[in-house]
Amino acid sequence: MSTTRGLEGVVATTSSVSSIIDDVLTYQGFDIDDLADNATFEEVIYLLWNGHLPKENELNELTKDLAANMDVPKEIFDFMKQYPIEKVHPMAALRTAVSQLGLYDDEADEMNEEANKRKAVKIQAQIPAIVTGFSRIREGKEPIAPKADLGFAANFLYMLNGEEPDETSITAFNKALVLHADHELNASTFTARVCVATLSDIYSGVTSAIGALKGPLHGGANEKVMAMLSEIGEPDKAEDYIKKAMANKEKIMGFGHRVYKQGDPRAKHLRDMSERLTKVTGETKWYDMSLKVEEVVTNEKGLLPNVDFYSASVYHSLGIDHDLFTPIFATSRASGWLAHILEQYSDNRLIRPRADYVGPDKQKYVPMDQR
Repeated sequence: MSTTRGLEGVVATTSSVSSIIDDVLTYQGFDIDDLADNATFEEVIYLLWNGHLPKENELNELTKDLAANMDVPKEIFDFMKQYPIEKVHPMAALRTAVSQLGLYDDEADEMNEEANKRKAVKIQAQIPAIVTGFSRIREGKEPIAPKADLGFAANFLYMLNGEEPDETSITAFNKALVLHADHELNASTFTARVCVATLSDIYSGVTSAIGALKGPLHGGANEKVMAMLSEIGEPDKAEDYIKKAMANKEKIMGFGHRVYKQGDPRAKHLRDMSERLTKVTGETKWYDMSLKVEEVVTNEKGLLPNVDFYSASVYHSLGIDHDLFTPIFATSRASGWLAHILEQYSDNRLIRPRADYVGPDKQKYVPMDQR
């Protein structure tokens, strides 16, 4: 058998959910640039799950269903209050809470298509409520119930801060959700599909995906980017900092991508948002610093920024705690996970690859007194 470390370049399945061909990302055949500039996140959810953009009545029904299912069982928030809050990362809290959601869903183990679609709506709706609820609980506050008249992006920011956001913030956050919604067979999506290919339930699949996204080489990169920018502090210190880090063989988070060769097409949208938002907040140093880091890394290493790099300064400018960056990624990517899970269920085959054995050979058992 031939082996490929990290399964690089290996085609493991077929999918109609999204594609990356010649550095162009599409959702169900729609170019990400088109969707980022025009679509609401609710439209993208519908598109990923159904294969076409919704008509007005279809979008209204999905929006209504999402709003109606955002309330999280009180028992889950009560359990969160027992966490050792000062040392629990929000991604760990999210992973645990999503697993718990299955305990309160009478259809958790129902495997028919309609039941799974109902569960998908619940999960998509409740993840933002869990993320924002945990954020408030650790601040000694109570979770805030969503407003039925607010859209998905606006509701997230409202449940987080307790104030209805302005249109600039809603537009920026909506675009970020659209850009993060799906990305072909990435690590967390593959994890979700492997899990449900055993015919495990949808809650287990999403919980598994969250566990994979938690890692700094996947969803956790944007949090690491913001930590780096905070450590740099000022734009005029960026060049020396990055060159020193590269000289020490340190990984610069937010750059390069295994799939893209000419750059991540999502990055330019986040770069533009970062520039606009930092001007609004009067903290342009975050954008200026990011721009300088990009210049140095690209010139020195030939690496281009990926979706994580500029999303860090975007979320920071929206007043979001840095350790919530990855849970926000999960809030969006859940739409893609659920699309892939539903697709896996629809034409399932157990995912069971092989490994090329490289360990010792022909060993014999040795009694204890002879070892």
